[in-house]
Amino acid sequence: MSASVSAQGRPDAAPEVRHIVMLSGGKDSTALALYLREKKPETDFEYLFCDTHKELPETYEYLARIEARLGRPVVRLASRHGERGFDHFLKIYGGFLPSPQARWCTRLLKIEPFERYVGDDPTRLYVGLRADERRSGYISTKENIEAVFPFKDDGIDKADVMRILERSGVGLPAYYEWRSRSGCYFCFFQQKGEWVRLRERHPDLFQLAKGYEKEDEGYTWAQEESLSELESPERQAQILERERIRKERLAARRRPKTLAQAYGFEDPDEEEGPACLICHL
Repeated sequence: MSASVSAQGRPDAAPEVRHIVMLSGGKDSTALALYLREKKPETDFEYLFCDTHKELPETYEYLARIEARLGRPVVRLASRHGERGFDHFLKIYGGFLPSPQARWCTRLLKIEPFERYVGDDPTRLYVGLRADERRSGYISTKENIEAVFPFKDDGIDKADVMRILERSGVGLPAYYEWRSRSGCYFCFFQQKGEWVRLRERHPDLFQLAKGYEKEDEGYTWAQEESLSELESPERQAQILERERIRKERLAARRRPKTLAQAYGFEDPDEEEGPACLICHL
């Protein structure tokens, strides 16, 4: 980017590049923030979290732990910068729930708030895609935003991420005890077993999620069944039994070879599905 010219005809200095780590509340973006702080202590990183107003309590608790370890605040974009939350945009969409085919939530609650926050400043966005992943990361269409992938560049894989988190003392977010992703409590990418455990762990949030559905109009979080159908005791038992059988088959096929697999991330479908990276890293 070329320097501008002052009123006196002297060239002004080029705008300073902003360095932003987007945190999702997940393990990879957290490990990236810790990794970069240690690797580049001279860099003035900004830590950003796009708050949908529909996050799990465990996510907010994890963000507080991250802040304590980094010694820097994590900017909650929605709550501090007037960004609208999920309910505002749901009204605009006439109650049409987001889905894998219509991910308006990611665009309106994550990408656009971030790009407004950055404005026209030259920015490097650090993305936590690992060296052992085949996914592609968020790439902004704005020319002033450059996405960089330190883990891919430095050969950091899932086992390395786990070591970074353990060594830092931050560890994993508590929701990994029952859920494989970060994101909203009603994320449509949740597996059926995770919906069942949401009902067990946070029955109030499950009821709120169920309240968004309009079964008569076909507006449900899962296309093939509503949460009212899913919460029947018989259906819950069926879901959990199928999950148990699937995990036993996976365990029988291979023994854990890495620390990450030992932590239960051995199933690509559980953690590496088609979810939006800016939400789930």
